[in-house]
Amino acid sequence: MAEEKKTVKKATAKKPETEPKAKKAPAKAEKPAEEKEAKKAVKAAEKEAKKAEKEAKKAAKKEAVVEKPHRTEATAFARDVRITPRKVRLVADLVRGKSVKDALGILAGCNRVAKTPVEKIIRSASANAVNNFGMDEKKLYVAEIQVGDGLKIKRYIPRAKGSASGIIKRNSHISIVVKERN
Repeated sequence: MAEEKKTVKKATAKKPETEPKAKKAPAKAEKPAEEKEAKKAVKAAEKEAKKAEKEAKKAAKKEAVVEKPHRTEATAFARDVRITPRKVRLVADLVRGKSVKDALGILAGCNRVAKTPVEKIIRSASANAVNNFGMDEKKLYVAEIQVGDGLKIKRYIPRAKGSASGIIKRNSHISIVVKERN
């Protein structure tokens, strides 16, 4: 039992040590105010750094936009137009080298099946030039127009004595380049 009392005494001996810790607690209450001010200062510095980064990014974007060269041509494509390339080439030859306004006027008076897709693609290329690259619509002309073979559809037609003949239904690819005159 004597040993038990000693342990009890040891435990009581430790109590005075905890009392000074209790005295230190009010000192900790003063530190959080200082820490809060320090944290606010750190957050303010972080916000300023983020603002500076955003401004630097905006400036870099503006420089990137300025560095782009001015484009002087725009293109458009029509693939697998359901008209034979030979018929489309006849219409394409009429408008090659003409201004866009004149080409559309020529096509308005043209009596060919292929005038519709050629007119559509000329309008598309001029719209690309004006809307995407900021070109002047009055200065545009048809610099290049090419017609190539597209997909060939093979069909058969019945003939005499139970035979059959092949039919090839041709499609065409149309590409156009519209440029701005100086």
